[in-house]
Amino acid sequence: MATSYKTPNVYIEEISKLPPSVAGVSTGIPAFIGYTEKAEDNGEDLTNVPTRITSLLEYETFFGLAKPTVIEVTTNAADEITNIELTEPIFLMHYALQMFFNNGGGACYIVSVGTYGPAKAKDDFINGLTALKEEDEPTLILLSDAVNLALDGNDKPTDYYDLCTQALAQCNTLQDRFAVFDVVQADPKIKEDDDVDTFRDAIGQEYLNYGAAYYPYLQTSLNYYYTDDSVTVDPGSTKLKAYRTDSNGLIVAYKGENGDTPAVVIEYGGDTNISFGFTNSNKTLTITIKQAGKKTTAKEIISKWKEETDKHKFDLKQDGDGSAVVKDLDEEDLLEPPHDLWLYKAINTGLYNDIKSEISKKRIILPPSSAIAGVYARVDRDRGVWKAPANVSLASVTAPTIKITNEEQESLNVDATAGKSVNAIRYFTGKGILVWGARTLAGNDNEWRYVPVRRLFIYVEESVQQATEFAIFEPNVSVTWLKVKSMIESFLEGLWRQGALAGSTAEQAFFVNVGLGVTMTSQDILEGRMNVEIGLAAVRPAEFIILKFSHKLQEA
Repeated sequence: MATSYKTPNVYIEEISKLPPSVAGVSTGIPAFIGYTEKAEDNGEDLTNVPTRITSLLEYETFFGLAKPTVIEVTTNAADEITNIELTEPIFLMHYALQMFFNNGGGACYIVSVGTYGPAKAKDDFINGLTALKEEDEPTLILLSDAVNLALDGNDKPTDYYDLCTQALAQCNTLQDRFAVFDVVQADPKIKEDDDVDTFRDAIGQEYLNYGAAYYPYLQTSLNYYYTDDSVTVDPGSTKLKAYRTDSNGLIVAYKGENGDTPAVVIEYGGDTNISFGFTNSNKTLTITIKQAGKKTTAKEIISKWKEETDKHKFDLKQDGDGSAVVKDLDEEDLLEPPHDLWLYKAINTGLYNDIKSEISKKRIILPPSSAIAGVYARVDRDRGVWKAPANVSLASVTAPTIKITNEEQESLNVDATAGKSVNAIRYFTGKGILVWGARTLAGNDNEWRYVPVRRLFIYVEESVQQATEFAIFEPNVSVTWLKVKSMIESFLEGLWRQGALAGSTAEQAFFVNVGLGVTMTSQDILEGRMNVEIGLAAVRPAEFIILKFSHKLQEA
């Protein structure tokens, strides 16, 4: 006892009889690594800074929106839409977060590796992985924004799979997280055996029990994000008459090669016709046509043009009695037709609304990992980390891009060559789209074959490790051993009662051993070691249910 009694008195001492308790760590907290529109919080740069968020609104506050999709719309002379071409986005973070939250996700981390640019770089993602290593809470690693590294001019998706192997190595080093991967599809709508073979060849052989892969891509119900400026319209004609916007003006657009030849001639109705050429296509010129008797010179028009070069329309405003001028312009053909969607909002509202309506019918195709991360979080919350995240439906998904049959899944689920299992996402009549696999990449490993077994051990190991820190530098004697053993046994018994461990009794479900002559030698104690052995009978999913029927002879 540390207290020294020197004064006659009555002293009170409180003696702790109960061992410390183990608080379970969080599970289903993914870290998304990729490019974002921005990365800042009140002026503070968040590039390569793991940032915790809990909602899509919070993501948009710190990291912005998706990059606007480039869309080309073709119409005919009757203003009918004949074709819509969309350039598939290569930056997927915002869409991935939508799928994560729609499928039950909660808290997560964002690691922005930079803003939208012309291309992606593997080194950016490596820097993001390195930054994530310093954060303890994330339990899942997501690289869904990196899949297009395979499509940015590379013949094979080696850069993406190099990232996957580094993610697995980080999981093995830290032993507190699990990686969810996508099998890259060269064409999401075409089944190619090479896609799965390439994945298995490139993923390597190390630390496979710390990751799982999913296939195929998903046809989602998410709209493409775009702005009016990212949509161009080709009316299929070469010239366009001037359009009157209201009684006071009209809008004229020009798109073509720059040159010295006058592009527009304005009939002033007085002594001079004003003609000028555009020095910047698709820009704005706002001028005022004076009343009769007041001249507007070409120099004045060009000066105004230079002031308005950052806008996006050509607007001729009428001042006073300019009806004759407007009439003259209405009768003339004015070069090429408008090509930007924003212009149709003013000159052809019906076509503008039709175009937006047709674009809204287009739905983006995404790799599955972000939706799967949401499923992990939802199953962890509803059932527990020991429940397989499989035989559950996906939200915001209309169909997998490829329909997989039982026979086709056999080669995905069981890899006879290297044991690298790939989990399928399948459509079932009357059930919808289900996650139909729960294997790690170590499909031939009896200990770590299943995702819930690997993740349960991560959960228990991390929880017990943090709770046991109180014993560091405590006396390495039986009192400390008993506290540690009782604490761990109490935690594991709670898991057993919840159904995480198999066995009709606690003794069958787990064991905790610690002590001199049991887990330690005298030399261990001299070297400052306290060895604790923990065994778990983890529950495993019933992957194959075999119903055996036979004839029973009639007895009466």
